[in-house]
Amino acid sequence: MSAPALPHPDAPQTAAGLLDAYRHGAFPMASSRRGKRVNFYIADPRAIVPIAEGERTPYRTARSVRALVRRGAWRFRTDTAFREVITACAESPRAGSPGTWINDWIIEAYVHLHRLGHAHSVEAWHAPGPGCAEVLVGGLYGVHLGAAFFGESMFHRPGPGDNASKACLAVLVDHLLARGFTLLDTQFINDHMRRLGAVEITLAEYRQRLEAALDRDVPWQPWADPTRPGPSPAENTP
Repeated sequence: MSAPALPHPDAPQTAAGLLDAYRHGAFPMASSRRGKRVNFYIADPRAIVPIAEGERTPYRTARSVRALVRRGAWRFRTDTAFREVITACAESPRAGSPGTWINDWIIEAYVHLHRLGHAHSVEAWHAPGPGCAEVLVGGLYGVHLGAAFFGESMFHRPGPGDNASKACLAVLVDHLLARGFTLLDTQFINDHMRRLGAVEITLAEYRQRLEAALDRDVPWQPWADPTRPGPSPAENTP
């Protein structure tokens, strides 16, 4: 499916159309970071991280990353810097790629979804030293419908953010399991995601899992930072 003439990102039909696409297993990608064209895709086979009840999730994080999380190398928050996260993802091309598929239209459309409560970010924050302000060093974002979370993209900043995106994914998986989510969609498989535990399933099986997840109503909140006791602050405005 293609959208040669896209409505304004804040238009009601934009949010409705995007959410309807996800309900049918489709997701948008721009032709390039500065491109104007956005196409919708349905991947077959489909990549997921198994998190359904009764499934032993194969998600794997290096012990060193888990140790950094436990030691409090980063503070993890949700929905406090959504625009910063998606913009950083757009400006962080993957190895071997000249750019990303996140253009300005996608940024504004997903910021609008975030304002409506259908898109969330997981963020890693780091304080360079005692008394220093925290800075965003890694994160990811995705779409939330029912008991499904559709992971879109993630990033990290070299230096204090090394492995921060992996840590955010680990924190996301723990959060989804704790909240009762049943589907974590990662769309496509690659060597990096395979090492982290993503698997491929047929489109037919994916649609069955998606339908079951959409039949459930699972709220995103409350959020708990694994490095701090009690709930973490969340802000639903970018």
